[in-house]
Order: sequence, then structure tokens, then C-alpha cells
Amino acid sequence: MSEILLVLTGTDRLTLTDGTEHPTGYWAEEFATPYRAFTEAGHRVTVATPGGVVPTVDPVSLRPEFNEGRADATTAAALDAIAELRHPLALADVDPARYAAVFYVGGLGPLEDLADDADSARLLHAVLEQGTPLAAVCHGVAALLAAQDAEGRSPFAGYRLTGFSAEEERQSGLADRLPWLLEDRLAALGGTYTAGEPWEPHVVVDRALHTGQNPASSAQLAAALLKTLH
Repeated sequence: MSEILLVLTGTDRLTLTDGTEHPTGYWAEEFATPYRAFTEAGHRVTVATPGGVVPTVDPVSLRPEFNEGRADATTAAALDAIAELRHPLALADVDPARYAAVFYVGGLGPLEDLADDADSARLLHAVLEQGTPLAAVCHGVAALLAAQDAEGRSPFAGYRLTGFSAEEERQSGLADRLPWLLEDRLAALGGTYTAGEPWEPHVVVDRALHTGQNPASSAQLAAALLKTLH
């Protein structure tokens, strides 16, 4: 079967506008749900992070109320048992031609590192040129921002896409303390940003790009990506 690359943040904190550091990392459901879907479909999964650091799970994402009854797959113990998370590749060492699809996991961490990571930008340009199916969920969509050139032009201009909405940021209580809102930055790429109802699944597919709005979109997004591999 095919090999799928899951890209995760390498940071465990986000610097807020007041200079304080907010503990974060990757969002448990946004990794666990796609990982399970891909491996149960018979595909191999490789994890990559900036610098090859072992990723940190956002502790808030482990709370039962954020996992809709799927806590069996999103507990710290369950995640610790996944070998791919313990031995990630460095993004700088990733060979884009090796993977049948690439999936960016969310959590607030990507706002800190993947949004301006040069190695991630190289990967994004390569998968676009190859026509490789590309997916990103929630704040993981922030990784697309790194692909802009020095003049601010993005290869994703003209695409329809989604990501964690400004309304969801407000409802989560961090909107006024974040360095920027993902919805605003995505809209400025020159594409068409859309959002569904807060916290409800919303997936947008445009050519090879698949984006999901929030954690609840993870399952539908993974399913949409899998359809491209059959």
C-alpha cells in the first residue's frame, strides 16, 4: 500500500501577544483519527516535525470532553504507544517523492513554527508540483502560509480552503491574545476562505488540496484524502 506523511508541530508552546507562553503542541484527535483511518486502510504512516523533535501533545486535547467518546485512541498512553510519534523524521530530510499523500496535523503549535518553516515550505512546493494529495486540518492549515514568496505571493492563491475560524478562536477565549487569526491570514492568501458552523465538521476540497476547519473535521478530511489513493 501507499505511504502517507503526517507533519506535526515541533513546539510545545505558543507565544501570545503579551509575551507569555501558552502550553500547546499537536491536537490529539487531529493526529489519532487520521492515523487510525490511514493504518486501518493498510497504508504506512511516517511522522515528520521541524528538526525531527519528538512532538508534544497539547494537554487540553487529551480531556474527554474534546474527544467525543474516542478517548481510547487519544489518551497519553495510547499516543505514547505509537512508534511513529517517538521516531519522527526531520522535515529537512523528507523526500517528497516518497509519499502518496501529506497530511498536516493541527493544534496551536503550527502558529509558532510551521507557519514560517522553510523546510515545510519546500515540501509544500514539491507536493504541489507533483500533484500529491495534500491535507491540513484546523490550525495545521497555518503551514500553508510558509509557502509565500518574498513578495507575499502564495501558490495557494485561487484555491478554496478552510481552517480554524475566527469565531471559533473567539469562543475558545484566545482570539484577543493570539499574534494573528488564521482565518484572516488564509483570506489574505488570495484564495477563497469558507467556514461552517463553529465546531461542526467542514471540509473543503479543491484540486489536490484538502482542508478541514476544526477537530471535528478530522475524520471526514482523512476519508476524503483516502479516496484519492484508490
